[in-house]
Formats: sequence, structure tokens, C-alpha cells
Amino acid sequence: MDAVNIALELAVQDPAGVRVAREVGAARVELAQALALGGLTPSPATLELAREAAGENGPEIHVLIRPRAGGFHYDVDEIALAVRDVEWAIANGADGVVVGALDASGALDVDAMARLRDAAGEASVTLHRAIDVTADPTVTLERAIDLGLRRVLTSGGASTAIEGVNTLRALVAVADGRIEIMAGSGVVAGSASALVATGVDALHFSAKRAVAGDGPGVRMGSASDGVGGYEVTDRIAAFAVREALGI
Repeated sequence: MDAVNIALELAVQDPAGVRVAREVGAARVELAQALALGGLTPSPATLELAREAAGENGPEIHVLIRPRAGGFHYDVDEIALAVRDVEWAIANGADGVVVGALDASGALDVDAMARLRDAAGEASVTLHRAIDVTADPTVTLERAIDLGLRRVLTSGGASTAIEGVNTLRALVAVADGRIEIMAGSGVVAGSASALVATGVDALHFSAKRAVAGDGPGVRMGSASDGVGGYEVTDRIAAFAVREALGI
């Protein structure tokens, strides 16, 4: 895949992020909340307003379905919740969903993934970076293909996509056009061209920046630094990725 034809997907968590994605010409957004936690299922109103922000000719809205932070081995209730969230998202304007579930051994939970796929009906289903914590991403990729999923989001089993370029290249070869390979995690302007050179079909990036809060710094939870700081989609960073690719 060359830079001209590469699909861009922007990870966003609000309507403002969707508007940036529309400006930058992204094919899709992955809509989530709490990106600082790796992303969680967004609220109904978030999807509704994101759909409005995208408009008729804007990016597709693909909703992350992730019931909690932490690992991807879910219990019966969590899978049931995810299935309902998939059904709701598709019924209320999502173009696709982004999902992932692993079994107790750390392999792809094929049964759970089949339920999530079926809940999406004919809509696009992406396997997210759960693939990157499985023992053999190529085996997981084959299982995703067997399930009929549309694409996988992967860093090549590394913390960042640029560190996983060799595995990404291998995944592209294994996929052989049977499923889309989308590189994501830590994608910035400086790494975009090298990732495209692996032959991936799409680049996934968040282009986010932190906004410092001015509160007293009272802790609101074990993972919180206070009540003020948060992250937003940065228009300049998003356009820098596009410009680095010459598109």
C-alpha cells in the first residue's frame, strides 16, 4: 500500500475529535472514551454527537467496545455487556465496531469473538490490539480471518508500531489481502512513512495532546492525577501525519 492510497483512522473521544478527523480526510474514526486507559466504550450521547459531527460525507464512525480497563479476558457478564453494546452501537449509527477478547490461556477467544461479530450483523468488525498480547500474532491473525473480520489493529506485538515493523511486514504477507492490516500505537509524523512502507492498509493514530488542569490535584481514583488534566485531539499533530505522507 502506498501513501497516496493509505487509509487514515483517527482515535478520538469526542465530537471535536471527529471534526478534526473530517478536516484531515480520515477514512474512519475509532470512537472511544478514556483513551488514557487504552480506551473504553463511549457513552450513547458521545456516539450521537459524533455521528452529527461526521455528517454525511465525513469519516465512518467505528465504536470501540471495551467494558473495562485492564486485560482482555472477560467473564460471562462482561461478554454479555459487550454484545449488548455492539448491538446498540450498530443500531444507533455506528458504521462498525472495534472489539477483542482473549481466553484464559491468552489466545483469541473465538467463541466470544463470534458472538461479538454476530451482534454486529453486516457491519465492519475490527480486532483491536488484543492481538498484540497473544503468543503468536500470526496465529491470531489466521483466526481473525476465519471469523470473517474486516481488519486488525496491531502494533506488531510491540509497545509501538515503529518497534514492531518487522512483525507488521510479516502480518501483511500472511494476510495476503484476506483481511486489512492497520498499524497503530504511537504513530506520529516521524514514523508514518516507515509504517506505510511495511505494506499495511491503514494507519491508526490519536494525535492527542494533554491539557493541564488548574484544580487542587485531589486524587479521584487510583489512576488519576487529579481533577483537572485531560486529553484532546490535536489538529496540528493530525495534519502533521498526513503531511509526512505527502497526501
